[in-house]
Amino acid sequence: MVISSNLTIPTAAYIHVPFCRRRCFYCDFAVFTLGDRLSGDNSGTVNQYLDYLLKEIAIAPKFGSSLSTVFIGGGTPSLLSVGQIARILQALDKHLGITKDAEISLEIDPGTFDKSKLQGYISLGINRFSMGVQAFQDNLLKLCGRSHTVSDIWDAVKLINQVGIDNWSLDLISGLPTQTLQQWQYSLEKTVEIAPTHISTYDLIVEPSTVFARYYQPGTAPLPDDTTTAAMYQLAQQILTNNGYQHYEISNYAQIGYQCQHNRTYWENRPYYGFGMGAASYMHQQRFTRPRKTREYYQWVENLVLQKGAIDCPLVSLEESLLDKIMLGLRLAEGINLTEIATEFGRDRVDAISSCLEPYIQQGWVSISVEPASNGECDRLRLTDPQGFLFSNTVLAQIFSQLETE
Repeated sequence: MVISSNLTIPTAAYIHVPFCRRRCFYCDFAVFTLGDRLSGDNSGTVNQYLDYLLKEIAIAPKFGSSLSTVFIGGGTPSLLSVGQIARILQALDKHLGITKDAEISLEIDPGTFDKSKLQGYISLGINRFSMGVQAFQDNLLKLCGRSHTVSDIWDAVKLINQVGIDNWSLDLISGLPTQTLQQWQYSLEKTVEIAPTHISTYDLIVEPSTVFARYYQPGTAPLPDDTTTAAMYQLAQQILTNNGYQHYEISNYAQIGYQCQHNRTYWENRPYYGFGMGAASYMHQQRFTRPRKTREYYQWVENLVLQKGAIDCPLVSLEESLLDKIMLGLRLAEGINLTEIATEFGRDRVDAISSCLEPYIQQGWVSISVEPASNGECDRLRLTDPQGFLFSNTVLAQIFSQLETE
C-alpha cells in the first residue's frame, strides 16, 4: 500500500474567533454576537472563550516543527484588543513555535479598528490583513446585514495606508439580492482603485440555516439568475487580471508575491492545526471539526484535557484522500500533478480520470499538458480560466463518478 504524503508535519494553524457585532444574513459560520459594543480587555464573554481556546492550544500534539503560517479568522477578530490577540499568539509560540518569517494573518472589518489598534496588531508580528468589504453600495451592505457602511470602508482603507500595510486582502461577494452587473463592476473598479495586494471574490451561496434562506431561493429573483452570476464571475476575471492580479485560485487573485500561503495549505491538501469553536483540523490522516456552540465547545475542551489531547475519529481513507486532493487541487490555477497522483494512488486512477475528461478537453474547460517538474517532467491537469473554473462542479462530478465505478 502506498503511504499518503498527507502524513507530513502540520506547519499551519487556523484560530477561530467567533465574535461579531451581528450575524450577517448570509453567514452560517460558528459565531457569537456581541451587539454594537466593542469587546475590550474587560469583556468576560471574550476572555472566557480565550481561556478555553488557550487550554486547547496548550494540549495540542507537537511534531517538532514550528508554524510557518497562522490565520486568525472568524467572526470578526478585530473586535478583540491588541492584548487579547497577543494572548493567542503567545500561546501558539510557546507551545508550537512560530517561525520568524511566518505569514500571520488577521481578519478585520471596517469600523472595528483604529490606527492605534492596527499599529498594535503589527507590533505583535501580524503581517497580513484580510478585510471583509463585500460591496461598495450601502443598500447592498444593509440588505446583507453588514454592520459597516461604504464610508466605513474608505475610512478603513485610509487607516491601512496610514500605517503602511502592504500585504492585505479585500473580500467581495457577487450574486447578492438585487445586485446588478453594473453594481458588481463598480465594486470591482473601486477595489482596483484601492489596490490591495490580494482580492477574494466569492459567489453568494444561500446556506440552509441563514436568514437569506428564509427569503431567497437560488436562481430566482431578487437573486441574480445563473447567466448574470456567470457574467459577474467572468467580469471579475477580466477586470482584475487586466489590472495585474494573478487569478491563482477559483475565488482568489493576488499581485505577484502576495498569494495567501496559509490558504494554499488547504488547497494543496496538506495537514494543519485548527483551534476554537467550529474550527477544523487535518492531522494524523484525520479530519475533525469542533463543536459550533459555545457551551458544547467548552465541554469538548474540558473532555480533551481529561483525555490528554487524544481525539478519536476515523482515518481518512486512501480513496477519500484522492478525492480531496483532486477537489482542492483543481481550485488552483496550476491544477494537479497527475504523475504524482499515479505514484501515490495508482496509474489506473489517472487513466480513469483522463479518459472521462475528454469531452471537457474538447469544450475547452480542461487541459492536460506535459510540463517540467523537479524530477523531470509531469502530466498536469488544470481547469481553464474562466470557463473551466465556472464549470468546476460539473467536471468534478464527472471525475468522482468515474472513480466510484473503478
